[in-house]
Amino acid sequence: MPDEHQADGSPEPAPGRAADGRSPEADNAGNQATGGERDDRAPREAGAADGDGDATRDEAAEREHERERAAERFREYTRDPLAEEQSEDGPTDLAAASRARRSTRILFDTGRDLNSFDRSYIRSAHIGDIHLRMDAHQSAEGMRSGPVPEEELRRLRRVHVEPEGYTALRNALRARRLLVLGAAPGTGRTSTALALLDEVTALAVSCAGVEPPTRPRVLRVDPKADVRGLATSLGDAPGGEATEEQPAPGYLLELALTQTGSPPPDAMDLDALAAALDRCQGFAVIVVPVGSAANPLLAGRYGMLCLPVPTKELLTTRLRERLEDHVAEAGGNVPDDGHRVADLLSQAEELAGREDVRDAVGLKDLRPAEAELLASLLAGHLLEDVSYKELLTGCRSLAAAQAQEWFVGVDRVAAAPPAEGSAVVRPGTAALFHPVAFRIALAVLGGASHSAVAAAAHLLTWELSVQTDPDSTPARPLFCDDPESDLALSRGELVDGRVEVAGTEVEAQLIWYRGSALPAAVLSEIWDRHFPVRAPVVRWLRLLADDPRPQVWMRAAVAAGELCVRDFDHGYADLIRPLAEATTARRRIFAATMIDQAAGHASHRKAVQHLVDEWSRQGTKSLRWTAAMALGYGNAAATTEASLNALARIGGRDDGEQLAVASLNVVRLLALRDSATVLRRLADWTHHPREAYQDLGLATTVRFAVTRVAEVLDDEPGSPLGDRGDWPLALALAATYPELVGPMADLLWTALNTPRSQEVAMDALDTLLRSAERGDGTEWTRPGLAALLPALTAEEHDRRRLDWLLRRMMNDPENPLPDAQARSLWRLAVPPRDRTGKEERHG
Repeated sequence: MPDEHQADGSPEPAPGRAADGRSPEADNAGNQATGGERDDRAPREAGAADGDGDATRDEAAEREHERERAAERFREYTRDPLAEEQSEDGPTDLAAASRARRSTRILFDTGRDLNSFDRSYIRSAHIGDIHLRMDAHQSAEGMRSGPVPEEELRRLRRVHVEPEGYTALRNALRARRLLVLGAAPGTGRTSTALALLDEVTALAVSCAGVEPPTRPRVLRVDPKADVRGLATSLGDAPGGEATEEQPAPGYLLELALTQTGSPPPDAMDLDALAAALDRCQGFAVIVVPVGSAANPLLAGRYGMLCLPVPTKELLTTRLRERLEDHVAEAGGNVPDDGHRVADLLSQAEELAGREDVRDAVGLKDLRPAEAELLASLLAGHLLEDVSYKELLTGCRSLAAAQAQEWFVGVDRVAAAPPAEGSAVVRPGTAALFHPVAFRIALAVLGGASHSAVAAAAHLLTWELSVQTDPDSTPARPLFCDDPESDLALSRGELVDGRVEVAGTEVEAQLIWYRGSALPAAVLSEIWDRHFPVRAPVVRWLRLLADDPRPQVWMRAAVAAGELCVRDFDHGYADLIRPLAEATTARRRIFAATMIDQAAGHASHRKAVQHLVDEWSRQGTKSLRWTAAMALGYGNAAATTEASLNALARIGGRDDGEQLAVASLNVVRLLALRDSATVLRRLADWTHHPREAYQDLGLATTVRFAVTRVAEVLDDEPGSPLGDRGDWPLALALAATYPELVGPMADLLWTALNTPRSQEVAMDALDTLLRSAERGDGTEWTRPGLAALLPALTAEEHDRRRLDWLLRRMMNDPENPLPDAQARSLWRLAVPPRDRTGKEERHG
């Protein structure tokens, strides 16, 4: 006979554990059951009534029914506490939610949380003779019409960095005399337009043989003017016509296209302007923002896109300018000056590459104004005019300034009363609010699919529109989206990735901000500086809490938690408390996630811990449920022991009504750092005199045996369990931490030997055994089973139970365990020396 199997091919029975091993239930009910069985077998005394035997059998049957009821109650304790949410949306997927939470919290870690923007603005600073402005960039509306000074053009020639495709832009302007240049605001489009006009007009002047020019070469046109008016004025305005001495100047016109007034120019308007420019030998560049309104202009014969200038070249150029100016002012030998500039430039580039400086900037790409500010800060620090702390604070202000520019005065046009007798039609609220709604949605849901962010942006657009004009139903345009414009105007980027759908991953386009600082800067801007926007944003976040997709609701929960940190009183009243008392599990988990996110900040940790403790003691049923989920994150109590105490209170009251959610969150704590403490407390519970605590310990034991790591492992960076996400937690811990094998084996043995938990514990062991190999025959959790099974089957009684279970698995009509796999599992569980001794006994 093989030492692992009998003649029929099934695993050999194994010797049992110590005969006096008892379960916690045996101390309470075992004696009574044994006594009943003894009375049933004893000879009847003379004269005993014939009904005594029937009464004894009835008592035995009643005891059996009670054991069955106890087993059924225990099975309820081990059910999924989120199963109550089964509906047309399906249950909540904690594993997918945990992964979404990990990717979202990266944007709000301790180095890049919303608090890093608190009081960190440098409004203005002097670095040598350079006056820095850290507030929002100046808009085109603030530009006055008139000639561009030659001094400005000279500096532009010195520092301008040509974007990709610059030569094609210049050739198109020379050939057609009119260029419609499209780019996102702040990307250097105006500088590029001026550089183009400077070049083509300088060439025209040179060809005319006039030196110096007798009139300005480049003129800015009032932003409030239109193309038709410019075409008309070319022949009427002074200097509008070319002369033999000098051609007409170049004109720069910036069109907002979102302002009320005249409609955008059409193709005929542009043709008329081009013809007028040709007659006067002039040039014009019309700068427009990318977007659906500008698409007809950019698609025409005069339209071209202006690509952003690469950040490295831009910053190097600005740094060199600053350093050359400083060295020139200091005086000295010209050759030495060149070496001095090169040395300072190398130091500045090294300083810009430091991790803390890069994190403080938090932007992948710098726009010209941002590069100029950063260059001034770096140069100022090297020249000892700016401290390192001021340098980092100024770097953080770059993203804050961008957020301020995006949101300040967005609805000023809509809020202003119409002029008397004006027939101007105001822009629709959808067109007005969609860009800002998209930026907020991207800050909240960054890393989700593009479609999810776009859909959320439309929901927020509706909420903002209703808030602005509650008496009117806002229109919802169906064909107004322009994904390319959304990305350009919001500094976003699309990345190929994968999202989870119904438990499986599918390919998708994910969207992020091009810079880790922008999500926090955007949320800080809208929450701290625009109080009226809080109401629609809160309503919108509540809608996202009902979204069945973990990539949406979990990301929204993390961002909402960060907003609560900014104003906890407001966040608690409008978000945390209402969602914590909701009837759906997903909303309560949303609230628990917000609580935990707030607890991650030292400034709020004690307040959150006090709140959760009060809920666990005196809260309503819903609040206790939410407190249990918050405790599972590991931050809502001062220590692991305190978390376990609170979970025991929640699970042990009201006849175990919330024991399931309590045990789930004990398992979540087990996946964190202090696993040994959790296992010790489980052992205490299983031996506690109160049955409620026994049930909590037993139910948690069964649950951690079958719960996958990915379902409970949150954001433990570098956790050794991270690469075993699809393993049962018990086996992942056994393979990773050998010192935990003994305590886990004792707990599982107790659950297997306690009548009310025995059935579900056997099912759990079945699950563990089947995870040894994957469906394709490759190894899966075998190392974990190799560590745990020998400790779980140390005695003959335990081996006999394993033998019986393997036989049952092999004979399962729906999913039979292959014979070779059963042999392999038996070898893992039973040491060779014990197999040899067993052969002699069962030969």
